[in-house]
Amino acid sequence: MTGLTLPVTLSAAAACAFINLWLAMRIGAVRRAEKISIGDGGNERLTARMRAQLNFAEFAPVVLILLALTEMARGASIGLWVAAVAFVLARLAHPIGMDGNMPARGFGIIVSLIVTAGLAIYAIAILATGGAPDVAIDLPPAMG
Repeated sequence: MTGLTLPVTLSAAAACAFINLWLAMRIGAVRRAEKISIGDGGNERLTARMRAQLNFAEFAPVVLILLALTEMARGASIGLWVAAVAFVLARLAHPIGMDGNMPARGFGIIVSLIVTAGLAIYAIAILATGGAPDVAIDLPPAMG
């Protein structure tokens, strides 16, 4: 089967999956320590960790979609690799910042915003310059 390979997007998506698991485990650790099973129980540390995971969930899908679509349109490039790595590092820094390291939080926020805006601008530029060539995607036959 020949198909479309998206190494940048696949790598970023795998890293994001592990980050999401790490964020969930951090929340679980506070829940166990503080004996809070539902909600945040008014616990500021738990609230911050829950908010860090939600912030991740707000950014990651959009960035992964933009990575995939721009990679499909133009292929893997150093620029996309840089954007993906910067995003992953930012998404690691942000929750550390939510635990009190404000420079890490600032780095996470700013880099996430820059990567998101940069990919959105790149996507618009692809469209403005004639779009992407048609890409044939070979899908596996339906199972069953």
